[in-house]
Amino acid sequence: METRAFGQTALRSSAIGLGTWPIGGARYGASDDRDALRAIAAALDAGVTCFDTAPSYGNGHAEELLGRALAGRRGDAVIVTKGGLIWDAESHVLGRDSRRAAIESHLAGSLRRLATDHVDLYLVHWPDPAVPLEDVMGTLEALVASGRTRYVGVSNFNGAQLTRSARALRSTRLAADQISLSLFDRRWALDVLPACEALGIGIMAYGPLAHGLLTGALTRSTVFDDADWRRGGTLFGQALLTPGNFERNLDVVDRLAEIARGEGLTLPQLAIAWVLGHGAVTVALIGARTPDEITQAAAAAGLRLGDQVRARVDAAMRDAAGLSTVLPT
Repeated sequence: METRAFGQTALRSSAIGLGTWPIGGARYGASDDRDALRAIAAALDAGVTCFDTAPSYGNGHAEELLGRALAGRRGDAVIVTKGGLIWDAESHVLGRDSRRAAIESHLAGSLRRLATDHVDLYLVHWPDPAVPLEDVMGTLEALVASGRTRYVGVSNFNGAQLTRSARALRSTRLAADQISLSLFDRRWALDVLPACEALGIGIMAYGPLAHGLLTGALTRSTVFDDADWRRGGTLFGQALLTPGNFERNLDVVDRLAEIARGEGLTLPQLAIAWVLGHGAVTVALIGARTPDEITQAAAAAGLRLGDQVRARVDAAMRDAAGLSTVLPT
């Protein structure tokens, strides 16, 4: 498995990571805990070292599963978790709270559920406009000093917020900004990539398979569960799955799958390789729920798409519908 550094820090991980939002069992359709545990074991066996989670994923259930799966193998994993959100019993996000007391409470709960005394990377889940960035960075520095996390970073921070945050740190540096990045979502890359490259910060790319659209598993007859956040058709401000747009985007996916087959790849492998082709990207996070899903995704590490292939992919994407240039806030 190819490994990459998180920016200009000493922290490294596999180029493919396992994202655990789906296995939390809330807001992403049903998930089987036994399959989830097997998927984590299969990820480790395939050389995956990065495991991304958060307390809001199934009200801590994803963290609990990850803690159980890593028992006896903690040293093989780079554990990433987050804090700073407020959520309800169904894991619907209600708001943000990046005050020091809230962040410390969130991390304490995460450490308990993960059955570890520290995480490798701790992220602020979303920027909180009610708390000055300088104060938030002071909290992150305190967490590093206490030994509860080895490194710190942010998630869903735009380029300007990232720059301000990096400049506010005194005793440590940001290792990562976790952002959405896929063939169907290039908004963050346009804004954040230049800042990450200039500041020496690694990118954790979530949603490289466009939340299922690039898996090949969605069809024109797909109906999402009532609790599935994708049911409304709008994904982080992009109307990718709304009536009309969904069908048009499935036509695009069919063309991408044809390109992938011509290169001897699966559709997910093509999509992941495209994401990993961005220089500042450290890891592409795959929300796998079964061993087969993560094993196939792991095979995308180290793949390089030639210029002609990338040009054909870009040509296919010109017909995509529901794309936006506006970053979610």
